Amino acid sequence: MAELLGISEDVALIITVYGVVIVAAFWLAMIVWAYRDMRARSRDLFAQLGVALLVALLTVPGLLIYLLLRPRETLGEAYERSLEEEALLQEIEEKPTCPGCGQRTQVTWQACPHCFTRLKKPCVHCRQLLELSWQVCPYCTTPQVNQNPEPAVMTTRYVRPSSVPETSGQRAAQALEFVDGDDM
Repeated sequence: MAELLGISEDVALIITVYGVVIVAAFWLAMIVWAYRDMRARSRDLFAQLGVALLVALLTVPGLLIYLLLRPRETLGEAYERSLEEEALLQEIEEKPTCPGCGQRTQVTWQACPHCFTRLKKPCVHCRQLLELSWQVCPYCTTPQVNQNPEPAVMTTRYVRPSSVPETSGQRAAQALEFVDGDDM
């Protein structure tokens, strides 16, 4: 009977030690998890250590308090959100602007309506709008006759009837004619 009592005491001791190890491992795992989770959510070293200390001292209630008070998003999520915002802002800012005056322009405009800077040129064959420096139309592969990409600024000339003298009011009412180059 003494042997049976000794074996049962050994089994009880083993079960108790096993239970204590499990509880200690669970307690340590909660501390490590809370520390890592806070490290993913904040760069503040004091906040990270404070959370680990809170969970170490209060165990499960400390973990519940941390879960209620922890920051909503991780640093990675905040970084991704800022990248998305940056991409949206860059998309907004990528609107074409006039190189002459900086005003916003449309992709389909040949000239800036504010400063008359030439923005695009039409293809000599298919009339698609081309960049000024392009020597061949990418749409119809026609070589462009005007191979001088230099004149980026268009000058304006008022067209008036040759027999009628011009007044200042008539000048504003008449049409503008775009002329390539600087000759007037």
